[in-house]
Amino acid sequence: MTTVTDAPPGGASHKGGTARRVSFLFIGLGVLALALFASVMFGSRTTSFGDVVDVLSGTADAQTTTIIESRYPRTALGVLAGLCLAVAGTLMQGVSRNPLADPGLLGINAGASASIVTATAFLGVTGSTATMWWALPGALLAGVLVQVIGAAGASRSQVRLVLAGAVLSAVLMAYIQAVTLSEPQVFDSYRYWVVGALGGRDFDVFLAMLPFAAAGLVIAAVLGHSLNALALGDATAAALGAHPWLVRTSGLFAATLLSAAATAAVGPIAFVGLAVPHVVRAVVGVDFRWQIGFSIILGPALLLAADVVGRVVMRPQELMVGVVTAFIGAPALLIAVRRMRGNA
Repeated sequence: MTTVTDAPPGGASHKGGTARRVSFLFIGLGVLALALFASVMFGSRTTSFGDVVDVLSGTADAQTTTIIESRYPRTALGVLAGLCLAVAGTLMQGVSRNPLADPGLLGINAGASASIVTATAFLGVTGSTATMWWALPGALLAGVLVQVIGAAGASRSQVRLVLAGAVLSAVLMAYIQAVTLSEPQVFDSYRYWVVGALGGRDFDVFLAMLPFAAAGLVIAAVLGHSLNALALGDATAAALGAHPWLVRTSGLFAATLLSAAATAAVGPIAFVGLAVPHVVRAVVGVDFRWQIGFSIILGPALLLAADVVGRVVMRPQELMVGVVTAFIGAPALLIAVRRMRGNA
């Protein structure tokens, strides 16, 4: 089977491209390490670099240890949610060949929101872990419905997929507004979750999210080569041994698993799934195997950095990470649109 790469295999340009990617890989890992360290160092209570080192070495006092260890769950969630959203965005942009695709395209955010509102209003569900278990099936069901509607008819249309996501989101958001406006206590609970935040969760949420994230990442890793073939067109992909329909379905299923898990755990955080794939593509090129690998690194780094900014700029209060990523992602969307127009 022919390997699809973004440079001639075995040539000098291919070797140079690999060396460049490896260099950026180490840079990305360094950025992620800094983001991890900053996430456990900064918060409403002031701690220093030395405090973190003392806690990691076991020589810190009890109070400092308690403060820093209380930041571990949100850091772990930031890593898992960031890589889920970034890889989901990469998969969606690959299978749809749409550089503006992100996890919200499948109606996943609206599905999770509607499920949470229903559980809170009619079943009295409260608490972050319980909320996640109700948000997850809603997110998955919305993603599956959009895929089924988008695949209806004689041939699969990516435009139909986008329209199905938009229609389902509109219907669900209307339902959400009707319930929250009539139930003030539901609105109070929902408004915190819908902004998107890493705080207020414990390791139970992380553990509940982990199996779905792992399954999605395994599928994404398997699909890397096939996505390279799909980027050349359906006919070429089929000639190279790939099955376009199966690749698209598997890719969308993996993206649904990943984004549903992240959305259920931390809320609908916008633009991570849009911005990271664009940055990664500019750094490593069009090879989806490298794109997926770099998304696993840069997604968590971006989300943790945004969370640290939110904790620092309004200390001792906190600006939710969903607000910070919106400020970061809006320029990324404008840049993506301008690049599309330039390539048109």
